[in-house]
Amino acid sequence: MTWVSNNIALLLEIVAVILGIIYVVLAAKNKISCWIFGILGSLLSIALFVIYAKLYAEAVLYIFYVLAGIYGWINWKNQKNEAEVYQRKMLTHLFIIGVGIVFSMGLYYVLTSFFEESERPMIDSFTTIFSFIATYLTTKKWIENWIYWIVIDTVTTYLYFSRGLEIYALLMVAYSVIAVYGYLQWKKLNVIRV
Repeated sequence: MTWVSNNIALLLEIVAVILGIIYVVLAAKNKISCWIFGILGSLLSIALFVIYAKLYAEAVLYIFYVLAGIYGWINWKNQKNEAEVYQRKMLTHLFIIGVGIVFSMGLYYVLTSFFEESERPMIDSFTTIFSFIATYLTTKKWIENWIYWIVIDTVTTYLYFSRGLEIYALLMVAYSVIAVYGYLQWKKLNVIRV
């Protein structure tokens, strides 16, 4: 049973990783089809995190990714000029980071209070909350989403390696590189400062 279980987990991880890479590359290229691959990869990840890795905050995060994928598809489809991206003031991001820290501490409390077997709850909480934020910024086409993703993906690399999810950890390394590429690609678009 363990061998079968491990192989199922590995298969889920590999397919989710492939779909995730396709999603991020297409997002970096500003292609609306990215959302389809993001949704499918997220659905597989939910199963992996709940059944095999016991990373419950990550599972909640991937439920959010499914919903955000639907919202992102709709938002990008309704955008009048697909080559436009938006840049916000630093004060806006300081506020977002402050709110993110508060919510991360709240999630940490929930994880440590209700899920005793939760692994790395502090890191899990911060990467989860800030991934919610970065995903929302992506759906709204804020260019800074890529900066958030570089930091999140780097920290998540450690989290996944520490839980034996080597393929997902390597995915996070790839995501970090693609996030740099995405930022540079989006800078070539029509950046509107608001």
